[in-house]
Amino acid sequence: LSSFQVYIIQVSVGNHQWTVKHRYSDFHDLHEKLVSEKKIDKNLLPPKKIIGKNSKSLVEKRQKELEIYLQTLLLKFPVTAPKVLSHFLHFHLYVS
Repeated sequence: LSSFQVYIIQVSVGNHQWTVKHRYSDFHDLHEKLVSEKKIDKNLLPPKKIIGKNSKSLVEKRQKELEIYLQTLLLKFPVTAPKVLSHFLHFHLYVS
């Protein structure tokens, strides 16, 4: 059993759709930067859970929450995503 969970998240922007894979700690790091640089609501990111963090139901629930988190961020920055967010979402690989 791995000691950490990787979340596979579907990202949709306009007609483009792709997946990104990140650990929760990556989301946390992204969130910290956005809170300090862009004044994002610090309660937007689903909280870190310690007990039962690798249970299948919790993983599925958190994956949905993280998907909603990313979609919410994209709605907050409809024209130009902050560099840290566009890098996190691998825009450089998909948007020409």
